Amino acid sequence: MGVSIFAYDVTEQVRARQQREIQQLQLAELFEQAPVAIAILRGEKYVIEVANPPMAELWGRTPAEVLGRPLLDALPEVRGQGFQELLDGVVTSGEAFVAQEVPTRLPRGGELATVYVNFVYHPLRDERGNVSSIGAVAIDVTEQVRARQAVASVNDRLTATNEQLTRTNVDLDNFIYTASHDLRAPIINIEGLLALLQDEWPAESRVGDVPYIMGLMHGAVERFKDTIDQLTDLTKLQRAHAEPATDVPLAPMVAAVELDLQPLITQTGGRVQVDVAACPSVSFSPKNLRSVVYNLLSNALKYHHPDRPPLVRLTSHAENGYTVLAVHDNGLGLAPEQQPELFNLFRRLHTHVEGSGVGLYMVKRIVENAGGKVTVRSEPGVGSSFSVHLPR
Repeated sequence: MGVSIFAYDVTEQVRARQQREIQQLQLAELFEQAPVAIAILRGEKYVIEVANPPMAELWGRTPAEVLGRPLLDALPEVRGQGFQELLDGVVTSGEAFVAQEVPTRLPRGGELATVYVNFVYHPLRDERGNVSSIGAVAIDVTEQVRARQAVASVNDRLTATNEQLTRTNVDLDNFIYTASHDLRAPIINIEGLLALLQDEWPAESRVGDVPYIMGLMHGAVERFKDTIDQLTDLTKLQRAHAEPATDVPLAPMVAAVELDLQPLITQTGGRVQVDVAACPSVSFSPKNLRSVVYNLLSNALKYHHPDRPPLVRLTSHAENGYTVLAVHDNGLGLAPEQQPELFNLFRRLHTHVEGSGVGLYMVKRIVENAGGKVTVRSEPGVGSSFSVHLPR
């Protein structure tokens, strides 16, 4: 009787097993430290074999509460939310499923809340090629979704507000147009009656205060007609906003405005100096630009200082993506507390000069409708500077 001793060198197998164990430990550590939620669901009941801390946190559980349990037992709240069907589909098809911003009801603070999740279900196969497990990778995107929804809600409210403002502007324009149209006929009748009265009034009766009073009446009619004309112009602003911009040479346009203002220049003894060499042209609606320049120059001449003839300077320059037209005068000027009211409709800050309080309102609205802005610097007794910033 003897003893047979067999010895096998299993060094490679041991090393291979040790290497696998090291790799498994490294993989487990990777799962634990990963910044995204990772889980492995095994078998027909999707037993939770691996769930790293981010996945457990996403589920509203601790890893100890879910590991080794079937998914729907560990997370009963997800029943009926379609996840069972999605997992079954991955097993059947053998293809990964990718989803974005899926609303999911999960426990948060002791109650169920809607959480938005991006996730991937990926099939894991055994040595025979069959799907034995599913790897799940997920990211909680609730904050991003809610932030986007908040922005969308604000945008919706802004859109609704803008639409309401547009309707209000249209209604206002229609009202102004109707009012100016309805007022024009009576004032023309009054003007005609005054002319008839002037013709029929006996010369011997035109004594004392009568001519003065008649002059006041004629002046009032003319001012009323001017106001109606400016109200009519207001109704055109909305339509004028859509007029195409063209390249407008400034020097000839300003010269044409000066020609129209020549009677006022002569009456006031004023001078207009123009220097547009820095920016000789601007892209704008010619009609609207002329209206802006006309109103600014005429105001600078009308509201001159009583102790000196008006000196008005119009210049142009480029500044931060704008072409700036600047109109400087040596007129009456405005106190700081008056300046915020300067562009209000029908607001007149100097009442000793005839006017309707419409011109500067129109300037501001024309410029802002085109994406520009108007600023003013003024000092009482020294003068004012208006800067019109037009997009280049």
